[in-house]
Amino acid sequence: MTTPILDIRDLRVTFPTDDGLVHAVNGMDLTVQRGETVGIVGESGSGKTVTSQTLMGLLKGTSARVTGQILFDGTDLVPLSENEMRPYRGRKIGMIFQDPLSAMHPFYTVGRQIAEAYRVHNHVSRKAAKAQAIEMLNRVGIPDPVSRYDAYPHEFSGGMRQRAMIAMALICEPELLIADEPTTALDVTVQAQILDLIGSLQAETGSAVIFVTHDLGVVAEVCERVVVMYGGQCVEEADVQDAFFRTAHPYTKGLLASMPSMADDAGRLTPIPGFPPSLLDLPTGCLFADRCPVSHLVPDDRCRTERPALTIAEPRHRSRCHLTDAAASLPVAAVLEASR
Repeated sequence: MTTPILDIRDLRVTFPTDDGLVHAVNGMDLTVQRGETVGIVGESGSGKTVTSQTLMGLLKGTSARVTGQILFDGTDLVPLSENEMRPYRGRKIGMIFQDPLSAMHPFYTVGRQIAEAYRVHNHVSRKAAKAQAIEMLNRVGIPDPVSRYDAYPHEFSGGMRQRAMIAMALICEPELLIADEPTTALDVTVQAQILDLIGSLQAETGSAVIFVTHDLGVVAEVCERVVVMYGGQCVEEADVQDAFFRTAHPYTKGLLASMPSMADDAGRLTPIPGFPPSLLDLPTGCLFADRCPVSHLVPDDRCRTERPALTIAEPRHRSRCHLTDAAASLPVAAVLEASR
């Protein structure tokens, strides 16, 4: 196995508040190989976006407390200062933000912002940066890129703004691209176009890609491996085929069971009961115990007294669960029945 481009070890991110510490990321581990596409999925508040922001160094200078290691190509990014982080942000690690309208400056044209991202890291003239930005707008499918260079973000449609954001993230050909909910609020046709665009540009540049999403359909379509987050932790990590067809963790099974299906009677959905734990007061045991329909199968009430470790369920497949092998092999249908 080659050295991964990204190796996250026991990452913890807390935010001090008047009510106490918010444990947004609570012992996250993740590796990404060069050229690999990895999906991070989970409910809102599971720590997906905070993890990606921490990778980009966007929490530096804030009240956030970050511990653990983020090894990028062998260099730990956690202790780096803001100035030391700048050569990495944009040049080696790019990010497509969830809302491009708020991520772009409304007072500057789209082309100028893309060109500026290129100039910062390549030290070229304004003319050369403009030419590169126009070429990148053309590559991401913006019609008439020469005139669109001088357009403002509000003059672009949602799909075009997302394409422009992709152009900005990839203009320096980063080794790692983080896509944070890149298809949110886009219609299905535009979603497919955006995913195809990211895939084709990844093939050209050889970048590794992390897709941060709550959409398991996106993960199934574009990712090779999936990491499921809950309560700021990775609760299951597996190749996509294993995650969907040999699911080990009850939470992942609940996510799959709650997806709509054409085969369901009257389109009935089966949501996971209850709510995620408060990040201000995390339970001592398994973070999913109060919502888990099969925790009673674990003897001695271990689910509520002992936090499970992330252990190997199968080769290249890890799960954070106390369930025995027999219980972990319960099909999704059995978990569905237990939750009713």
